[in-house]
Amino acid sequence: MEPLFEFAGSYWWLIFPLSGVFAAWGRSWSRANERRHQRRVELYTLKHQGEQVRQARIGEVEAVTAAHDAVNRKWLDYELDVGKLIDYPLMTDVREPLTVAFLRAKRAADALRPAAPEALSAAEFAEYRSAVNDYDVAFQIAEAEARRLKDSAFTGPERQRLARARKLLALALDDAASPAERQTAYRRARRELDGLIVLPDTAVASLEAKVARMLNGGPGSAG
Repeated sequence: MEPLFEFAGSYWWLIFPLSGVFAAWGRSWSRANERRHQRRVELYTLKHQGEQVRQARIGEVEAVTAAHDAVNRKWLDYELDVGKLIDYPLMTDVREPLTVAFLRAKRAADALRPAAPEALSAAEFAEYRSAVNDYDVAFQIAEAEARRLKDSAFTGPERQRLARARKLLALALDDAASPAERQTAYRRARRELDGLIVLPDTAVASLEAKVARMLNGGPGSAG
């Protein structure tokens, strides 16, 4: 240790310039630490903001998908209910331009529907949202026109056939009627509607399932 003390005693004047060097090095090291900390904070913030943006986008897509489902449910009310189709036959009349327009809008929206909310880019989401909005508007216009016109596009005898079909369908689904009465009423209702309105396959299947349950033991037999 003595040589070290002798060196320090002989070169004590070096303490002043070296202290400046150490101080500068210390300040540089401190600034470097601050920059590293700032970069970590910035990266965390960017990552957090990115996750917030992603979650917000998923929420927006889910909201549009829910709106899409809502319009589909309104349409299914007609697709599955022959009674509603008899009351508002224009909803399945492909000769009606407004009906054709909403069916085309439905196909466009269905084609753009994402398999998962996060699967859409910003441009794809904008296109899907626009398609769902067009579908909703087109459906509302077609439905309003169908409800306004009802069966006015039919002749007097045709409207009488529609009225008979309504009554026969009510009888076919009446649990107070006998199985034979229900079956006969169903067949007659189908004949009355033949050539007047086009029943979607889903509506026919739903109606036949209801009638079959009634014939097999009434409404409680569906389990």
